[in-house]
Amino acid sequence: HALDLDDPPVYFNKSEYIQTSSGNKVSRASILKGSQNIYMDGKSIVRPHAHLRGDLQLLRIGKFVNIGDYSVLKPPYKKYKGNFAYFPLKISDYVTIGPRSTVSAAQIGACVLIAEDCTIAERCIIKENSMVLAGTVLPPDTVVPPLTVFGGNPGRYLGDLPESTSAVLKQYAINAYKRFQQLP
Repeated sequence: HALDLDDPPVYFNKSEYIQTSSGNKVSRASILKGSQNIYMDGKSIVRPHAHLRGDLQLLRIGKFVNIGDYSVLKPPYKKYKGNFAYFPLKISDYVTIGPRSTVSAAQIGACVLIAEDCTIAERCIIKENSMVLAGTVLPPDTVVPPLTVFGGNPGRYLGDLPESTSAVLKQYAINAYKRFQQLP
């Protein structure tokens, strides 16, 4: 069911979302701090109460990225000579971030599914065509290789994914965007 491609439309009220010229649909109930540092390539969804921390450092978000309700995107930091140094957070195309997940990764590759209630700690790198299961806590500096599944607390390797994962997760992200429609 998690990747059901024939789900019915999800309707939103036009007054509750801002639609950009590049096709982004951003909830008015989301929190975008430092919006001048948040770059979205287009056709992405920012759900209600999602919190994007562009005030700390650059957030680069690809196309067909779905950011779930109450999720937090926060650039990663490293303590350096007693201070916090923040680094950009780059999210590639066709990425789904589930509700209530907190992401402080350095990089998320294309065609990645991060399920609900995950914690992706500082400086993690999630390579393309991979999945992080619900409730997973990835420790700082974890690298999730391509075509793998990680899960648990602490998050660890659970298995490999087939070569078709790229096509499946890409279609999943596109369908999530297409299904997200304005109320008639």
